[in-house]
Amino acid sequence: MPGPGDRTRAPGRPSVEREIEAVPDPGIALSFYLAAVPAVVLLGLSKGGFSGVGLLSLPLLALVISPIRAAGIILPILIAQDALTVYVYRRSWDARNLRILLPGAIGGVLLGYLFAARVSDGMLSLLVGTLAGSFAIRRLGGGRIGIGSNRINRPFGILCGALSGFASMIANAGTPPFQIYMLPQRLSPALLVGTSAVFFAATNMMKVIPFAALGQFNEANLVISVSLLPVAIASNMAGINLVRRVSAKRFYRLIYLLLVAVSLKLVWDGASSYLI
Repeated sequence: MPGPGDRTRAPGRPSVEREIEAVPDPGIALSFYLAAVPAVVLLGLSKGGFSGVGLLSLPLLALVISPIRAAGIILPILIAQDALTVYVYRRSWDARNLRILLPGAIGGVLLGYLFAARVSDGMLSLLVGTLAGSFAIRRLGGGRIGIGSNRINRPFGILCGALSGFASMIANAGTPPFQIYMLPQRLSPALLVGTSAVFFAATNMMKVIPFAALGQFNEANLVISVSLLPVAIASNMAGINLVRRVSAKRFYRLIYLLLVAVSLKLVWDGASSYLI
């Protein structure tokens, strides 16, 4: 079985990934940036408070490179965006919920590392597509998250923290488990966004060592991450400002429709890799 540094490429992986790997200069990969720039903008809007729209980022990138490599490129960007968002919401976060969620997240990130190091790109594509698509379909169908109670359930919170850490490690899709636990508490928007910012800042820092062990903090990936930072910071600031002024209802519907389409494509690619 291959180890973290010896992954087998799934058949049919788009040629843009081979170009980026062969020549570190990111300027040669126009098709990559056509997916990466919108993905980073969505991450910024999500970090700014439009929670959930960032789920589209990894599926977009995974259309042109492997999901695990996409997650490795996104991680330094997420850390930079986390730092900005935590600063903005530094006086609005719930320490009690963080004490419940974060211990579970540590275990979830570890399990995610073990899972990501042992499966094919096809399996990861299936997993990313299923996670993101099922969440989007539920939201589009009007499904409600939680039961509308403001009581804190510690065992359930630890479980949701673990699921969030796991999903964040393998697919940058840790938001749904976090929301399942947090939304029923009916916190104020600022308190919810601030708690989310601190939780995912801590979770993303936990992922640094596992992603380094997976070989994703190489020179080519870091050059790409740095080249996307200006877009990341600008979109993050835009999200912080927009969340205070604009209703997100129609915006969310469009994003989730696109997310369903991209997720179906990923599921198809993942399934096809096992049929070839």
